[in-house]
Amino acid sequence: HLQLVESGGGLVQPGGSLTLSCEISNTGITLDYYGIGWFRQASGKEREGVSAINSSGDVKYYIDSVKGRFTISRRRRDNRKNVAYLQMDSLKPEDTGVYFCAAGPRVVVAETYMTEDPNEYDYWGQGTQVTVSS
Repeated sequence: HLQLVESGGGLVQPGGSLTLSCEISNTGITLDYYGIGWFRQASGKEREGVSAINSSGDVKYYIDSVKGRFTISRRRRDNRKNVAYLQMDSLKPEDTGVYFCAAGPRVVVAETYMTEDPNEYDYWGQGTQVTVSS
């Protein structure tokens, strides 16, 4: 069973920064082949893919609205523990929403594409609220 635990959300003023973390652990699955995605869902809107990183960490995707402001990364502690980060700078009110991390072995990531079908992600975190407001 894969466990994803997110942290780092909160209230920040426009122009501020937050770093979201997603701790991924499992005692029986090798995470080296899992892609990781970050999604967000604003109130009354559909969930959208914000950023993704491939299994080896060398290919990253960003939705246009966050390019140049958000940075995704992952750190491998061992083949069964990974931590994914979403560094968010120059935050805007439209970045407000619940942010989720998700992982799966079938996730495809390219510089211009990320898998957005939620059914392709086997595991999801519980979500963390990000509110950008003055």
